[in-house]
Amino acid sequence: MSPVGFVLAGGGSVRMGRDKALVPWGGTDLLGHALARLGAVTSDVRILAGGERRYTDRGVPIVVDRAPGSGPLAGVLAGLEAAAGRAGLFLAVDLPFVPVPLLSWLIGLADGFDAVVPVSPRGPEPLCAVYGPACLPPIRARAARGDLRMTGFWPDVRRRELLPDELAAVGDLSQLFRNLNTPADLEAAAGVSGP
Repeated sequence: MSPVGFVLAGGGSVRMGRDKALVPWGGTDLLGHALARLGAVTSDVRILAGGERRYTDRGVPIVVDRAPGSGPLAGVLAGLEAAAGRAGLFLAVDLPFVPVPLLSWLIGLADGFDAVVPVSPRGPEPLCAVYGPACLPPIRARAARGDLRMTGFWPDVRRRELLPDELAAVGDLSQLFRNLNTPADLEAAAGVSGP
C-alpha cells in the first residue's frame, strides 16, 4: 500500500516575512512544487497546514494540527493520525531541491522499517522522510511529555538512515536539502536549478 504524501506547510514563515508556501517557484509556488513532487510518487497527497485550515484552493485534503504552535512533530503526528494505519511520506514545503527519485527511494526502503530518513552531511533530514504507523505511539508519548524534537522518538522505532555516500547517487549533496527560510535564502537559490 502506498504511503500518504504530506506537505509540511504549517510553519509561521517568520524569517521569510511572508507565507513561504506561496513564494513563487518553478512556474508555481513552493507549495505547488511540493505537491507535484509528492503526486509523482503517491496518489494520496495532503497538506499539513498547521493550526488553521488554509490552502483549501489546492484540491487536496487539509490536515490541521491538534496542538498548534508545537512545531513539525505536531504536523507529523497529525499526518500519521490522518493516515489511519498507512505510512506517511513527509516533505517540508521549503525543500524545493529534493528530487522525485529520492522520494521514490524512501518509499522503496520503507518495507521492514518504521522510519526511513536521509542523513545529509549536516545531519538528519527528518522533514523529508517516511514514517510508518509504528511511529505513532512513541510520537504521541514524546509529545505528551513535551519532547517535540523530531528525532526524540527515534530510539523507539526501527530506522533506516540513508547516509551521505548513498544520497550522492540522487543529487548534489550541497543542494539536496537546501531549505528556503529567508529572503536571502530565496535569492541565493534563484540561480540554482532544481527538480
